[in-house]
Amino acid sequence: MPDASVVVVTHNALPWIERCLDSVRGEEVVVVDNGSSDGSADVVREAMPEATLIEQENVGLAAGWNRGMEIARGRYFLILNSDAWLTEGSLRRLLAFADEHPEAAIVGPRLLNPDGTLQRSVRGFPTLWRLATEYLFLRKLAPRSRLFNSFYAGGFDHDEVREAEFVMGACMLVRREAVEEVGPLDEAFFLFSEEVDWAYRFRQAGWKVLFFPGAECVHVGGASHGGRMFRENVRGHLRFLAKHRGDRYAERARRLLRAATLLRGVLFRGDRGRMYRETADWLATARIPELLSR
Repeated sequence: MPDASVVVVTHNALPWIERCLDSVRGEEVVVVDNGSSDGSADVVREAMPEATLIEQENVGLAAGWNRGMEIARGRYFLILNSDAWLTEGSLRRLLAFADEHPEAAIVGPRLLNPDGTLQRSVRGFPTLWRLATEYLFLRKLAPRSRLFNSFYAGGFDHDEVREAEFVMGACMLVRREAVEEVGPLDEAFFLFSEEVDWAYRFRQAGWKVLFFPGAECVHVGGASHGGRMFRENVRGHLRFLAKHRGDRYAERARRLLRAATLLRGVLFRGDRGRMYRETADWLATARIPELLSR
């Protein structure tokens, strides 16, 4: 049994997939290609012929991760985005830290932007108040305040080992034992909030999510979807709230998000304003849960 099995899901992952794979060369690597049309699967075959490559239709990121973990053999799963790569020695440091902290289901490294600056990767679970602070721009009033920016973990020190509610799924070391207890990712989440739900379930079962700045990973961010899936991000929030807080709570969030996207649609012009207006229109088409069944 290897220490870690690296699971990478690709969907039109060029041009970053080669650098991603280079950073984990020598490990057991499982790549699940979700219907790429840019030749990503061929690049994986050429760049890392020893990797296990699974090709399937695009059934979502959570489903891709689950498919990879089904055949991975490691004590830990390293979930790694196709537009992310570990710095030298970081996987060994992640593994050593996780072994020293058996209470941790997930260990997240420090994320860096390609220019070397910090990418804030610790987040807070969605609530009505936290969604309001984000979508109504309230967090701009005090971005380092826990009151106004707990959605983005305002004031969280990314230089210390600390417990987190959840970490961004761009790079996560996940303990096999915890997955066997809590279960795999919920495949109802297509692209966004799948790691949010998973972390919530781990914490509900008594496990911890730890942030470890002693390991680093560079993350481009949004490379495969280009930031074009705002509606899916909103859908993820609502699905999480409906699952863990109930339909009535999620319905209140739907109304809040519709008002916020209507406001944004007025304030912003061009493609961005159109994106907000189209999301507001979609939020008006049905109530929870009918909206989430589409």
